[in-house]
Formats: sequence, C-alpha cells, structure tokens
Amino acid sequence: MERGPGVADHRQRPRRRGQGELEVLVLSALREADGPATAGWVQERLGGDLAYTTVITILTRLLAKGAVTRERAGRSFAWTPASDEAGLAAHRMRKVLDAESDREAVLASFVTGLGPDDERLLRELLGHSGSEGED
Repeated sequence: MERGPGVADHRQRPRRRGQGELEVLVLSALREADGPATAGWVQERLGGDLAYTTVITILTRLLAKGAVTRERAGRSFAWTPASDEAGLAAHRMRKVLDAESDREAVLASFVTGLGPDDERLLRELLGHSGSEGED
C-alpha cells in the first residue's frame, strides 16, 4: 500500500523517548547490575535499541546531576547509581528548594499542600530526627 505525501509510516522508527524517560531506564538498568556496569552493558540490558553514544550521553548527564558515579575500567568507565530512588528524589527536591530565594515560603506551601497521611508521616519523621541526638 502506497502512502500519500505527509502520511508518516510509524513502523520505520522506534518511538522517540524523552530525556527523563531515558534517564529512568538507564538508572533502573544500573540498579539491576551486581556492581559497577559499563555503558555497553547498560545498552545491552536495555535491549540494544539505543545507540551507544546515547547511553554515554545519558550517563554523562546523570553524572552531572549527581545521580551516578563512575570509575575508570580499562579504557572506559564503569558506572554506579549514587543513591536509591528515594535518595535521588530527595536530591531533586533539595535542588529545587536551593534554587528558591524564600525557602520558608516554599516549605510552608509544600507542607500546607500535603494530604493528612503525608503530613502525619512528615511530623513523625521530623519527631524522630529531632530526638536522635537525645539519649
């Protein structure tokens, strides 16, 4: 069947993923590794539909964000996630908070927007962190 002008054939290329989605996929693959992993291992783990250079680009962006670390492994690098998912989310939250000039207003707005269960959990966590130094 012939297609007319302007009609795309979606079978020609795989769906293009967003940068954030690729970062999540790469981090997930690294978390499944038994230890530091090479970009080639990550590429294979993701099914090989990403170019090696794309994997390197994503790993380099994650390194700049503090989400991964790397160590020399021969002529290339071996990569390791810097934190678990909760730690990475907390890091992103701190970066957003650090970028704001009125931290108190941002924190107040965040806390007042929490649901009752999250507010209770936050109060419990703050209570525990305040009593850790006391014995």
